Amino acid sequence: MKVLYLTALVAFLAYLDSAAAAAAEPKVQIYSRNPGEYDKSNTLICHVSDFHPPDIKIELLKNKQQMEGVKQSDLAFEQGWHFHLTQTVPFTPKKGDIYSCRVSHSTLSVPKEFTWEPDM
Repeated sequence: MKVLYLTALVAFLAYLDSAAAAAAEPKVQIYSRNPGEYDKSNTLICHVSDFHPPDIKIELLKNKQQMEGVKQSDLAFEQGWHFHLTQTVPFTPKKGDIYSCRVSHSTLSVPKEFTWEPDM
């Protein structure tokens, strides 16, 4: 019975700590696994970090259209209840195509879009 009460107390304290965490705007990085080369297979990565609360929407886009085959990491948190999340998708850059990561979060008045800058 003591274990049950102790578990409930720990859960309650964790809830209070997360509820006390201040809202934090996400930091976004968009990059490719390898240096960008046209017509060469690569992986596009969007890493979003340091945000709170954890409710967030991330979209990887090609020419403003959502890409298919996107994989997402598990939501993870750091000290202070700031979260991070990563999405990846295989892609082959083509000249003239625009790749971006759009993020929607309660700390943003409108979704923000971040564009991948190829190394070419």
